[in-house]
Amino acid sequence: MSTSRSSLLFLGLPALPLSFVALPLYVQWPHYIATNYAISLSTLGVVLLISRLLDAVSDPWIGKLTDRWLNHSNARVLVACMIASACLSLGFAALFNPDVLMNMQSPSFLLIGFVLLLTYLAYSMLCITQQAWAARLGGGDVVRSRIVAWREGLGLVGVITASVLPSFFGFNLLVGVFIALLWMAMMAWYRAPAPARSMIRESTNMSDSNDSVWRDQGFLMLLGVFVFNGIASAIPASLILFFIQDRLQLPASYQGLFLALYFVSAAVFMPLWIHLIARFGLIGCWLMGISLAVLVFIWTTTLSAGDVVAYGLVCVLCGVALGADLIVPNAMLSGLIQRNTSQSGQYLGWWQVATKFNLALAAGASLPLLQLMGYMPGQTNDTGLQALSFAYGLLPCVIKIFAGLLLYFGQQHFKGEASCSDD
Repeated sequence: MSTSRSSLLFLGLPALPLSFVALPLYVQWPHYIATNYAISLSTLGVVLLISRLLDAVSDPWIGKLTDRWLNHSNARVLVACMIASACLSLGFAALFNPDVLMNMQSPSFLLIGFVLLLTYLAYSMLCITQQAWAARLGGGDVVRSRIVAWREGLGLVGVITASVLPSFFGFNLLVGVFIALLWMAMMAWYRAPAPARSMIRESTNMSDSNDSVWRDQGFLMLLGVFVFNGIASAIPASLILFFIQDRLQLPASYQGLFLALYFVSAAVFMPLWIHLIARFGLIGCWLMGISLAVLVFIWTTTLSAGDVVAYGLVCVLCGVALGADLIVPNAMLSGLIQRNTSQSGQYLGWWQVATKFNLALAAGASLPLLQLMGYMPGQTNDTGLQALSFAYGLLPCVIKIFAGLLLYFGQQHFKGEASCSDD
């Protein structure tokens, strides 16, 4: 396929609005709806739990449906994505303006839950389809890495923009900008390189179950590394505000600064990782990224009150390492999918489940563990702070080392990957 900048831009552009919507949808909306509308926290919690569970378990089925469309024709995929984009636009606008779009000052439990689930499902469908489309384009390590790097780089732009925009201009402008970006990206997708019908390999019988995905030893090994590495990254994400306020004793407003340093560094250094992948390969570069992250992040266990510069440096260097985490796993997954492109959506559906599992397990395990070890939010005694430093800084490093060992000793499972030569 063409690896011109315009082709890579058209392929990656949908990631910008999709990442743009992810932060408000998963992080900012619950606080917004609870503080502005007459919905109790208990009701909101039930709505979020049910909708997110249904969203997570639906991903493999969305993947299978995506395979049906891709195996039929590229045009059918684009039409389906336009319909999903319309649902996502309406759902996202309704969630932040229920009194206008639903004509209700106090939206009902069932209505708000339905709109939320519809929005989640449309978002998941677009994410899976975009990645499945790109995975079918073929290419070697460097080509696949470039595709992923452009997609993830544009996604980082979306995350940074979405984190800043509401603070200065409010959620109404956020909704308007998102909808404009989404439809601009959909129009660009029509001009993106399309999978060739000859790229579809193996069975196209859609009565096949997901068993073939779970019989792929390379996929299982890669998924294992991805899950452990993802949990190691998600634990600090769940605890960062506690660490900033209690360990570093800084205002919560510093979180935005540190996250900006982290994500901007990841975006800036992505071209470096593409260069390194061409020289050392995907596995070698992922091991480098994991090693850098561990060597840098273990430093957080030594930080104390007021260490702004030191923690900022940690964020920058960990952001550099993040580039490998964003590029390599997805590029390796695309290589594995080339063995059986007819089921690319099913691979990516389960990949999405693993991504959501990482976030859920990290929050669900780290917070109770902190309490068990004697930490309570707001306290500054030595026992509590040591527990916080252990859970935030040491535990993720141990898990990440295990992921690196799993990757290193499981390399033989990736030997059968599709050809790594670059056209």
